[in-house]
Amino acid sequence: MASPGADSYTPRNILITGAAGFIASHVANRLIKNYPNYKIVVIDKLDYCSSLKNLLPSKSSPNFKFVKGDIASADLVNHLLVLEEIDTIMHFAAQTHVDNSFGNSFEFTNNNIYGTHVLLEACKVTRRVKRFIHVSTDEVYGETDSETDVGNPEASQLLPTNPYSATKAGAEMLVMAYHRSYGLPTITTRGNNVYGPNQFPEKLIPKFLLLAMKGLPLPIHGDGSNVRSYLYCEDVAEAFDVVLHKGAIGHVYNVGTKKERSVLDVAEDICKLFNLDPKQNIKFVDNRPFNDQRYFLDDQKLKKLGWQERTSWEEGLKITTEWYRNNPDWWGDVTAALLPHPRMSVVGNSNDDTYFVQCGYERKADDGNKTNLKFLIYGKSGWIGGLLGKLCKEDGIAFEYGCGRLEDRRSIIEDIRKVSPTHVFNAAGVTGRPNVDWCETHKVETIRTNVVGTLTLADICKEHGLLMVNFATGCIFEYDNDHKEGSGIGFKEEDTPNFIGSFYSKTKAMVEDLLKEYENVCTLRVRMPISSDLSNPRNFITKISRYNKVVNIPNSMTVLDELLPISIEMAKRNCRGIWNFTNPGVVSHNEILEMYRDYIDPGFKWENFNLEEQAKVIVAPRSNNELDATKLKTEFPELLSIKDSIIKFVFEPNKKT
Repeated sequence: MASPGADSYTPRNILITGAAGFIASHVANRLIKNYPNYKIVVIDKLDYCSSLKNLLPSKSSPNFKFVKGDIASADLVNHLLVLEEIDTIMHFAAQTHVDNSFGNSFEFTNNNIYGTHVLLEACKVTRRVKRFIHVSTDEVYGETDSETDVGNPEASQLLPTNPYSATKAGAEMLVMAYHRSYGLPTITTRGNNVYGPNQFPEKLIPKFLLLAMKGLPLPIHGDGSNVRSYLYCEDVAEAFDVVLHKGAIGHVYNVGTKKERSVLDVAEDICKLFNLDPKQNIKFVDNRPFNDQRYFLDDQKLKKLGWQERTSWEEGLKITTEWYRNNPDWWGDVTAALLPHPRMSVVGNSNDDTYFVQCGYERKADDGNKTNLKFLIYGKSGWIGGLLGKLCKEDGIAFEYGCGRLEDRRSIIEDIRKVSPTHVFNAAGVTGRPNVDWCETHKVETIRTNVVGTLTLADICKEHGLLMVNFATGCIFEYDNDHKEGSGIGFKEEDTPNFIGSFYSKTKAMVEDLLKEYENVCTLRVRMPISSDLSNPRNFITKISRYNKVVNIPNSMTVLDELLPISIEMAKRNCRGIWNFTNPGVVSHNEILEMYRDYIDPGFKWENFNLEEQAKVIVAPRSNNELDATKLKTEFPELLSIKDSIIKFVFEPNKKT
């Protein structure tokens, strides 16, 4: 607790922005506990990296109030300042993960600059605020010379090097301008890296801890020589306590430490805690587009106010490790965050019950969204899109169906703005009514949806830093001399499509080739989809069981009951590129109908005809091929062969006794 002095400031009603996030929650919990006479109002929009669980220590405190909201809403901010008689703002709310800023810099501008501007303008208009503490970062100084022993003092020039730090520097300029132009009582802090309990694992230390707990390798960007200074969260909370009560208006304070560590040092220290061999458990990966070598601060100014670092690196890391061991599921499913280069959606929502503070209860474990995921699904009226929604409901994953038409860019952007998804699934597309022959006479409509619409969605997802899982087709190949029928040699993901017999397949091959330029797309080649619902006319088994005659050719196929849950897992794992999305192996028409007879209808009979005879009753030729599913099987070793999968997921559940 900061000891009061003659020149100390005593607030009455404090608004803390971003308070369900990591640093701000520790500050809020400290102030609420240590200063019961202060009313603490906290606001947070509950983005992916914030959680109301971080504020549980304050839940029952009479001087605590939570408001779910976005600081970009000027009406809300003005209302709060007046209603709660706010005299002090501690502004933590920001997008902070550098990796995300490389993929979706516009959201950083909106959150970090525009959000700050809204707060400043509200202070100017309401004329109630006596302290505005703006929380910035050491990264605004840019890279520190690796040879110098002198840290950046507060008067140093700002030279940001990445989109994140550029937006923080821009916000600082606004804070400075409002102080000078309008006399707003502002104070700015610039802090080193912070670590400790409750931190979302996109950040280095919690990510490494969770990976080490799972026995997985620790990914290091570049060669690991980049140096950072790390402060324990409770020490940082105390620093803000001191700045709040003793900081001088118009001043900047560095919150830092002289104790530096390279990223490689951090990884090796964590390996030691888990008795892991660093040589075997550290993996070097591609570096960021730009990665500052060092940030080094002069911390003397804040120390003169009475603050000092209390927690050693060894002690802080031990406490943090124990917390993650005891709370491994605090953040739910964080698979995507643990990747070497995560691209978490910065417009996503938290899975918290946003009213637990006001209502006095917590969400039950099996209620609502169980993860930090939220899917935006296109193709609601389609077979796969409908099944995806059903799976999400069963798994407790938040989702919404898109309302916009894929070729209408503005409507897709509006969908993303309203839904704030973490991932986008595209199960929309023209396959034909009732089959692909329709596309031969409706070529413009087919192009509009399958090509223009898919590319538009991929492009918008890229702009918003979102992974798009795209359900494509494997009907872009046909058996040839290098991939003969019955040879067991299937087409691989990198092979060039060789089937142009139907206009539908032409559009699908065309868009797949163009999507290779979008690194945010995961393309899943589905073939002759099968499901346990034998009443569905789109089910391949249902189709051929109703035909008068069928050809008998072995093909790769997709059992949706097994593979659609895998598509969700692929989204969690941030899988990208092209995948043959079929069960391993092939099965022929006759083999399927034999199983149908044995399991479903003992009296069932059928006739075969050859491709020449088939050609007389269809408009466009059909694709027949085997796809090599080795890549998918390697990622998901439990994946069943096509025949075993059909028996387990289709015929056994439907077996007639």
